Amino acid sequence: MASKKPQALLGEPQTAADQAVKPNMQQESHETQKYGEIVKLPNGLSEDVCKKSVALLNQCLADTITLRDMYKKHHWQVVGPTFNQLHLMYDQHFEAQVLLVDILAERIQLLGGIALAMAADIAETTRIPRPPRGREPAAVQIRRLAEAHEMIIIGAREAAKKVDEIGDDGSNDVFVSNVLRTNELQVWFLTEHLVAASPVQA
Repeated sequence: MASKKPQALLGEPQTAADQAVKPNMQQESHETQKYGEIVKLPNGLSEDVCKKSVALLNQCLADTITLRDMYKKHHWQVVGPTFNQLHLMYDQHFEAQVLLVDILAERIQLLGGIALAMAADIAETTRIPRPPRGREPAAVQIRRLAEAHEMIIIGAREAAKKVDEIGDDGSNDVFVSNVLRTNELQVWFLTEHLVAASPVQA
């Protein structure tokens, strides 16, 4: 008597139990919310206020993601007599910027917006100049990072005033307590490496 072949080998329809655990890879691509649109949430803020705040937060997010990635680039590429000190500092600053990215993105989402995320979108939006692919001297790395910090600091101060004027206290707190204070601290640590007595030279 012939042995019974498994159902799947015979090409017979699968049972409901089989279908329940089989991944459905035939998912149609579509956006459930377009970039720039606001989904009104019960947060006590008008849609117009949320839209303005989200735009400011997304600009800061794009610049912060760029700065975060610059830190990792320089962490990998730094050389010289202060290698260990800078290598560690760059990574510490990177981790703090990672936290800022999450704070900014979550603020955007809870306002009903869409946070920028993909590298191409960040590159199109950021105001921070793109560094070369190759390695630069440590002093140039620090100068480039400090300039990026200053751009974010200036932008955060301007954004904090704007969201304060429209009554978005939560976004004002993010710009002041998180973005501004973190970047002010990090730029201080960086620029102390560029004083005349420092061994870091281009």
